[in-house]
Amino acid sequence: MSTIDLHMHSIISLDGEFTPAQLAKLCYDSNLKTAALTDHNSVRGVSEMTQEALKYGIQIIPGIELDCTCQDLDLHLLGYGIDITDKRFEKNERQILKQKQAGSVQTMDLLLQAGIAFDPEKVMALSRDGVVIGETIAEVALEDERNFSNPMMKPYYPGGSRSDNPYVNFFWDFCSQGKIAFIPVSYITVEEAIELVRSAGGVSVIAHPGATVKHDEEKIAHMVECGVSGIEVYSSYHSDEDIRYYREIAEKYHLVQTMGSDFHGKTKPAVRLGGTNCDGVGTLDFKLGI
Repeated sequence: MSTIDLHMHSIISLDGEFTPAQLAKLCYDSNLKTAALTDHNSVRGVSEMTQEALKYGIQIIPGIELDCTCQDLDLHLLGYGIDITDKRFEKNERQILKQKQAGSVQTMDLLLQAGIAFDPEKVMALSRDGVVIGETIAEVALEDERNFSNPMMKPYYPGGSRSDNPYVNFFWDFCSQGKIAFIPVSYITVEEAIELVRSAGGVSVIAHPGATVKHDEEKIAHMVECGVSGIEVYSSYHSDEDIRYYREIAEKYHLVQTMGSDFHGKTKPAVRLGGTNCDGVGTLDFKLGI
């Protein structure tokens, strides 16, 4: 396990389980020395985690994970060393939240129509800020006995092909871009996201490319032209082949190589803090330029 983890989420992310303070203690328990809280489109938890981490001698790098679009693709951009008092982050977060609130009922309707059984009221009771996410629907649906013999849900039960991280895998399979319950949200462009991070004093990094941009070098090169500073080479999402590929990409385009588990808690039970697939490089000497 690595002593550096630059990608994790607190309860401020709609799919996170722990408060920023609890997360700081978990980082200590996991022997982390350097960490970054990168909640989805939000910096609201950074101060709380930083203050709590002082008790444990953990260095906290201010961070965020921005939803954005690169041409026709939704992806995530990490920002590090940003000024968390910059009000533009709060404005962007509010705009996204309103859109997701508006699309929540439609997401549930599409999944019900597809043949997945669950109680919408239970889903809403577990949801935050009036926003329904695929992971919460999965949590409720997997407990619904009507799905015990449902072939659509079989992969997410123990022993199934998608049971390692059943909630988030359900999201990727049913609610992500191009899937049957996908509800589009208007995000800022990757060009705008890179400039937002830069003008807020930070550096931008392509998050877990293996889950989004994959091996599309043309899109990666476009982001480099727009000013992106790094790429998350080491990730819980990445195979050994992915790591080799992104390492070569980083060297070719002179990008900072970062590491992050994308820890959330119960929505990704197979992901552990420090689980960055960076074995042997746990004390990686990286320079973010911040």
